[in-house]
Amino acid sequence: MLDLLDSGLTSGLHGWGPQLLSGTAMTIAVALSSFLLGLAFGAAGAAAKLSDSLVLRGLAELYTTAVRGVPELLVIYLLFFGGSGMIMAVAGIFGYGGLIELNAFSIGVAAVGLISGAYSTEVIRGAVKSVPYGQIEAARACGMGRWRILRRVLVPQTLRFALPGLGNVWQLTLKDTALISVTALAEIMRVAHTAAGSTRQSFLFYSVAALLYLALTTVSTTAFQQAERYASRGVRRA
Repeated sequence: MLDLLDSGLTSGLHGWGPQLLSGTAMTIAVALSSFLLGLAFGAAGAAAKLSDSLVLRGLAELYTTAVRGVPELLVIYLLFFGGSGMIMAVAGIFGYGGLIELNAFSIGVAAVGLISGAYSTEVIRGAVKSVPYGQIEAARACGMGRWRILRRVLVPQTLRFALPGLGNVWQLTLKDTALISVTALAEIMRVAHTAAGSTRQSFLFYSVAALLYLALTTVSTTAFQQAERYASRGVRRA
């Protein structure tokens, strides 16, 4: 089927079919990497916001407020033009004076992951607070320790409440990958822009890009709906 799609795109889009398929694969790779990185940032940020430490809560609040208050494209520009310099400055503190260069993929994943993490922080924090405290007390009454409660009660319940919000974060992350075309990474938008400039058929290639994004979001929506149903198995509906 992929061969048929490839041949169809190749003949109908002036030979740009393979590049568009490659750009789609790159978009998926960046989106998945950024989403996973964002989940790590989000889990750490949510833990900080729910902690008893005033300093940690303040830092987490600063992170989410600053990142969500700044345009996503500006975040990408800041990391693209200043990321290597910041890393070299930190490395210099530890005595390393060599040149450090970041490629477009790393910058794109870091920038989009940072943005995704700010939204994931609030989703995960809200999900944790939605878990009925009575379940935690019941687990303690059964003799469960902290880590067993986390593994058997808190994480499964948090996942069930967080999945709808994380599905929205994933969709935002997927669409934000289009912004990293400014770093010359060959994802869908970059390939479509290059093809449009080369063939002078802008409407055609941007329409194809829109269809590719729509296909990815449709598949993603279906996958998250299945995950939500699986996570909610055994839950009685009102």
